[in-house]
Amino acid sequence: QVQLVESGGGLVQPGGSLRLSCSASGFNLDSYTIGWFRQAPGKEREGVSCISDRGRTTLYADSVKGRFTISRDNAKNTVYLQMNSLLPEDPAVYYCGRAPRPVCVTQSALSPIAYAYWGQGTQVTVSS
Repeated sequence: QVQLVESGGGLVQPGGSLRLSCSASGFNLDSYTIGWFRQAPGKEREGVSCISDRGRTTLYADSVKGRFTISRDNAKNTVYLQMNSLLPEDPAVYYCGRAPRPVCVTQSALSPIAYAYWGQGTQVTVSS
């Protein structure tokens, strides 16, 4: 059974940092592109970043470039999202998703329609 579980969310002050984790089970993580997405209340789910199966390719949304870093440890079946310099516009529920194809090549890889499995999400709140 394919399962993705996000963790690491919480409350942080503006300018602070959080590291999110996406733990995978039920499949070989090193065969799949993984993406991070976020959804704020009343808004559509938007792509934040993706990483190719072996970690050689990464993509970021313009809104997070230079602040967020995606990485993966396939031996631990985990993908991470390091979020630094958090801004008031970053709060959302953050999700990780698994893409059925190696899509982390063009910015279209940050569209939710490219992903087939999702975790339950972890809440990130930025407030002073």
